Amino acid sequence: MFYAFLYRYLFARLDAELAHRIGFGLIRLAGVLPGVTWLLARLLAPRDDVLKVRALGLEFPGPLGLAAGFDKDAAAPDALAALGFGSVEVGTLTALPQPGNPRPRLFRLTADRALINRMGFNNHGSAAAAQRLRSRVRRPGGPVVGVNIGKSKVVEEADAAGDYATSARRLAASADYLVVNVSSPNTPGLRNLQAVDSLRPLLVAVRAALDEAEPGRRVPLLVKIAPDLADDDVDAVADLALELGLDGIIATNTTIGRAGLRTPADVVAALGAGGLSGAPLRARSLEVLRRLKARVGDRLVLVAAGGVESADDVWERLEAGATLVQAYTAFIYRGPFWAARVHRDLAKRLRAERQ
Repeated sequence: MFYAFLYRYLFARLDAELAHRIGFGLIRLAGVLPGVTWLLARLLAPRDDVLKVRALGLEFPGPLGLAAGFDKDAAAPDALAALGFGSVEVGTLTALPQPGNPRPRLFRLTADRALINRMGFNNHGSAAAAQRLRSRVRRPGGPVVGVNIGKSKVVEEADAAGDYATSARRLAASADYLVVNVSSPNTPGLRNLQAVDSLRPLLVAVRAALDEAEPGRRVPLLVKIAPDLADDDVDAVADLALELGLDGIIATNTTIGRAGLRTPADVVAALGAGGLSGAPLRARSLEVLRRLKARVGDRLVLVAAGGVESADDVWERLEAGATLVQAYTAFIYRGPFWAARVHRDLAKRLRAERQ
């Protein structure tokens, strides 16, 4: 209730990106204050054994993770995890530092519990993030921290494989798992890389870079796809993932679609281009998840993302074939204790189902 009051009378009155910076700044501050992260983790982090998930060769304290996009520079993954997430995916990181697209570039659609962003992979580069991640103190039973990488904007599509491989090589030692993002709508030409003829050499290059950088450990590799792919293209990516021995697929990223929104069409049009996330994405992301499950069975780890707002939503994704679930937009609308509540409610549901 306090966060709802704070959101309505403070954050909602601010530019969305400024509100994000303030909120994340407070989380980062909590993360550097002695003992605060430990205390938050004791109070909020998933600790119930019924929630534990074994996947990608890792043990996740809970199935709900924070999707990429919130902590773009790996500035505070442990402080975020302490708020109740079983995993935190940082990024998207690019080989070259870049400022992203011009502002304003983040917008709320409150009536739809949604966001539109055209951030454009703003980050300080994978080298700087790798250094921060290497300085983390990893603890047994702690959160899983994945890393999401994308193409530098100035790099041509023909040179994308090498650009991704550079980031993969830098981050291999500090990433619990790595995600190739070819599905953001905010970098020109990026989604073209989802075509299997372009995606195959890119994934091969990233896999080779990871193995070269970490010869003693297999770094799990996943690919994140868009909800806007045609069904045949979803099947093609799934088949490619199996062919190349990938570890999983994240379904899905944001959508360029605008159908079915409650926000007036003229208001939405005035905001311009960008990826839509949140509740409106629920149906299509679930549809893609079910299609992937039918295609790959248990041969890949499927991570569901898009429109996740409650323990019931997480349960629905798990029943549909997901091993893990991610969210971002609901965290913005529901507040810092949301993930802890979801995991608590999910634990009750899991116990009830197993009786």
